[in-house]
Amino acid sequence: MKTRPAGIGSVHADWMGSLPAKLSVMPLKHLAVPGSHDSFTFWVDIEAPVGPDQKVYVKYLATVFSQVAKKVMVKWSMTQNLTFKEQLDAGIRYFDLRVSSKPSQPGKEIYFIHGLFGHKVRDGLVQINSFLDRHSKEVVFLDFNHHYAMEAEHHVYLISMLQEVFGRKLCHNCTVESVTLDYLWEKKYQVIVFYHHPSSHGCPVMWPGNKIPAPWANTTRPTKLTQFLDTTLKERAKQGAFHVSQAILTPKVNTVAKGLVWGLRSYLVERNLPSIMSWVEAQRPGRDGVNIVTSDFVDLTDFANIVIKLNNLLLTEHDRRPT
Repeated sequence: MKTRPAGIGSVHADWMGSLPAKLSVMPLKHLAVPGSHDSFTFWVDIEAPVGPDQKVYVKYLATVFSQVAKKVMVKWSMTQNLTFKEQLDAGIRYFDLRVSSKPSQPGKEIYFIHGLFGHKVRDGLVQINSFLDRHSKEVVFLDFNHHYAMEAEHHVYLISMLQEVFGRKLCHNCTVESVTLDYLWEKKYQVIVFYHHPSSHGCPVMWPGNKIPAPWANTTRPTKLTQFLDTTLKERAKQGAFHVSQAILTPKVNTVAKGLVWGLRSYLVERNLPSIMSWVEAQRPGRDGVNIVTSDFVDLTDFANIVIKLNNLLLTEHDRRPT
């Protein structure tokens, strides 16, 4: 399987700005948008302690077996190969973000986390903002859906950081149906932040988590996953929310035990990607269709391109003709 298909590169760096007028006037909740699962796991710190998101037995194993256990964890914690910039260039516009403080470290610094600590959140946000500065019609969804080892002051610090880094690019919380690309371009908004914690209530540029449900199949079986995705699409909220279809398989403890030396990518993802991508290719965006679709290892297939092209289904033959 290719690790850098033709769709990877900067070919989709401006795909939103290049959409036909018929699509830019539609609610963004009706468009197909590619996203990445555990978006920041392209690098994790093997030297740092195991994260507070892990179960007690995992922390114990990491303490007893140290570097050996962590090397196994790296193989099962990393779900992406591309940096934020590379993902953005490839067309990814939704980022699934889990964050944590380092309990052993003084101060309020916040890090990305998935089993092991990743980069400082600020560094990732600055990289995203730099891309947006260069691509003024592109819009990103930042979904902060898990927070670990964070007290009130950590949340204040992170929310302030988001406002400091993105400034006037932050879209104010409003009616989901009113959010079109035309509306965002007019207001010069490029970032929609979802913050799944009560500490963001009352902040006008933080959107509540209930406006972006992301049902989770929690299965290792592709057939069960696609059935779940179909069911949750049928149950998708008709009003007031975006929607995330998580086209991902989730390893269980016995999955990790069986595929210990191979890791998530080799043991679970690569062998099942064809059937998952067949489901994605068969979808249609629109009122009752897919909106945001997320995947592990977005560079293993032409994932972003496949999702973006679904938007052509919203156009008539006349709309597709070049002017």
